Amino acid sequence: MTRTFEYKLFADFHQFYLQDEGVEGNLGDSWTPDAVVRDLAVAPGTIGIGTVRNATVPVVVEITDGKPDDDMNGWDQVAECSIEVASGRLVVAGCTDYFPDAARINVPPGSYRARIYSGNLNSLSDDGLNGDDHYRVVLWSAAPGPLLVLKTYSGSSARRASES
Repeated sequence: MTRTFEYKLFADFHQFYLQDEGVEGNLGDSWTPDAVVRDLAVAPGTIGIGTVRNATVPVVVEITDGKPDDDMNGWDQVAECSIEVASGRLVVAGCTDYFPDAARINVPPGSYRARIYSGNLNSLSDDGLNGDDHYRVVLWSAAPGPLLVLKTYSGSSARRASES
């Protein structure tokens, strides 16, 4: 069974978050040069996903019963990491959103793997505000594991880094 949630998130500072509702803190120290290259920063109970636009982006979050076995050919970049959701409530938000008002997804408390897909990253307009980029996050219950980059797209982080 898959539960699907669709959002339009303001990716201020080129990022949005998935975070355990019970976790406080930020990803400021987690956006290392390596994290920028992979468009993925992690901290306890928090995942930061990099975007090519500093604007509102479409995001789909899916909660599934197991590891996805889908084809990655339609995506520019794919990475995987773990997140602990001890509270049973996952916050989905842009990094400057007011967290008390942000979307929540109820999940059984525990450890999850997250596979993050980024697509159509080369569609960014010259002014950097418009594009057809889109993002998908699939979560399933699993033991913690290493951060993995399954498919790399070099253009997205290079473009974002040049704007910083």
